[in-house]
This record gives sequence, C-alpha cells and structure tokens, in this order.
Amino acid sequence: MKVAVTGGAGLVGRFLVEHAIAAGDDVTLLSRHEPPTGFFSKTVTHRPFALGDAPDLTGYDAVFHCAFSHIPGRYRGGEGDDPDGFIRANLDGSIKLFQSAKGSGVPRLVFLSSRAVYGAYPDGTPLTEDLPPKPVTLYGEVKWQAEKALADMASPDFAPICLRATGVYGPAGPGQMHKWANLFADFAAARPISPRVGTELHGDDLATAANLSLNAAPGTYNVSDLLLDRRDLLEMVAQETGVQAPLPARSETPVSVMQTERLRALGWSPGGLEKLQKTLPKMLG
Repeated sequence: MKVAVTGGAGLVGRFLVEHAIAAGDDVTLLSRHEPPTGFFSKTVTHRPFALGDAPDLTGYDAVFHCAFSHIPGRYRGGEGDDPDGFIRANLDGSIKLFQSAKGSGVPRLVFLSSRAVYGAYPDGTPLTEDLPPKPVTLYGEVKWQAEKALADMASPDFAPICLRATGVYGPAGPGQMHKWANLFADFAAARPISPRVGTELHGDDLATAANLSLNAAPGTYNVSDLLLDRRDLLEMVAQETGVQAPLPARSETPVSVMQTERLRALGWSPGGLEKLQKTLPKMLG
C-alpha cells in the first residue's frame, strides 16, 4: 500500500510512519524538512510540505494527516499570541489538504483529531462519539471544525476517518524529548509536582487504530487506553530508577473517559498497564 503521512516526524506521527514501515507499506513523509539519516527504522520518501500546501497525491492509497502547527510543547494554548495564524495553518491548511487528497483520487484519509473536541462536559462524563462536541479551547475548536469539513467531503470514492485521540506517550525519536521528560526530570530533582490524573495512549496503539480504520466505516472513533494518576506513574519511575523523591498526592478530580467500543469492535486492543510497564525503561534510558 502507498501511504502519505503529514507530520510524520513529530512525536505522534512518527509512530504511524514506523507502523507503516513495519507493515511493508511504501511510505512518503510530507513535511517541511527531510528527517535526519537514521531517524526512522528504514529510509522513507520525503516530499516537502507545509500546512496550506495543496500537494498532488495521485496514486496514494491513504493519507494520514497528523501535522499540526503550534507552540512547541503545547496543543491547548498552542496558538500563543497569533490565533489567526493558528487557524489559517491548522484549519484552513487541513481543509486544503483534504480537498487535494479527494481531488487526487485518494480513497481514504485519516485525520488525527483530539479528545479536546469534547471540551465542556463535566468531569466524570463518559465520552462517546455521539455526544455533541463542546470545545472550550481554540485547539479543540479547530480540530472540531476540521472534522466537520472532512465529514462533509465524504463520498462513495472518498472515505474520511477522524480519530479522537487522548494524550500519546512512548519513546521519542532521535533528538526528541518524550512527553514526560520534564516531569521525570522534576521528579529526579525532587521539585514539587502537582497532582494530576488523565487518560493515556501508547503511540503504537494509536498507529494500530489508524491502520484498522482504513478498512472501517467512515466516521469518528475515540482512541484512548489508560486512566493514569501521576503518582502511580512516578511510583513506577522510582522503582525503575531508585529515585527517592517525594511523590505527588493522588488526584481527586474525576476524569471524563472516552469510550472506545466502536474501535474495539474492529479488533483494536490496546496494551494497557502492561505496555506502559514494558515501555517505561525505554523512556528512562
């Protein structure tokens, strides 16, 4: 299969590229810069791409759209002091890519959306794909508007998929920092750490979901796995490293967990706590 991945050199998109490589797909990375030698496990084709471009994608079997322009390290609030530029890049730019993919005859497009589209539901609300989105951040609003624009393009020859993913963890690529790098550094230095509990997802499991969705009905799919308290995570870090720093208090905040039955019906089965335990040493090296 011939696939193109936007944002494939990013912390999240890299997992989709590696999954496609392992499957034997012909992979094209659409990004501003060519990745350094050895960044991926196998050399991939690179084509220059920036949000707002309209690439000719004739001949591709699928496009995975992961590219997102934001302040480094921030998605919510990632617009900084330029909300208009944020919208132009991430909403207008995504719509332009969707149109190019459909116009080029690409049969499948998978858009990486976010649980941020749910937004304003009270803490502890079970989040299903049928709930009306209520984004409360510009990030969530842009993702939701892009979802709607893509869904409106659906046709017998163009099947759009939106994956609403929670926070993604896993080892970072060469020269990158994984999502918990600063947290682990604060813990090692015995700096105060605030309580937090949230949902997490291994990047490999997201990539598996994206691949399964290529043969699924068009629509929206929640992608989430663990409910993880920061205290429990750092307890595991302490066991691996021997760090004896104070642990944060356990969070008392109820969490709205995304329901994933729709995706699990396709055969998706994430790795859960066992996968986190196996992955953690690779993130501590």
